[in-house]
Amino acid sequence: MALLRILQYPDERLHLAAERVTVFDEALKSLVADMKETMYAAPGVGLAATQVDVQKQVIVIDLSEAKDKPMILVNPEITAMSGKSDVEEGCLSVPGIFENVDRAERVTVTAQDDEGNTFEIHADGLLSICIQHEIDHLKGKVFVEYLSRLKQTRILAKMKKLARERM
Repeated sequence: MALLRILQYPDERLHLAAERVTVFDEALKSLVADMKETMYAAPGVGLAATQVDVQKQVIVIDLSEAKDKPMILVNPEITAMSGKSDVEEGCLSVPGIFENVDRAERVTVTAQDDEGNTFEIHADGLLSICIQHEIDHLKGKVFVEYLSRLKQTRILAKMKKLARERM
């Protein structure tokens, strides 16, 4: 397993749409293992493959306290949404930024595991928010793009300053 580099906003690669996974092989299992290790080390509760510059529809999520119940969602698709939620979100690609985003309170998702088996999830609360957030990444959207233009401008300036300081 290996730690992968998480792309930082406003990296243009975060705006690329991911492709469907069609081959369920050892390379996919290796990617999933590396993504889990990267997510736990960050630390975070969710990670999309696009955040580590892999343009495939793969998400890992683990909301457990012990960080021992990872969910793998390959080719996830939201099939139903209901309710409204306005919860503060953060993102491994936008470190240190936390803002409220309007999301659906409940979602139904169809996905595959890393073996290619199809399953369905009915999620609410934090899991629902996390799934929506990560699926946005697969579509090339970062959560700050839901915010006002003023907030986006401030966040962009802050992220550029952080990038300069790291050099």
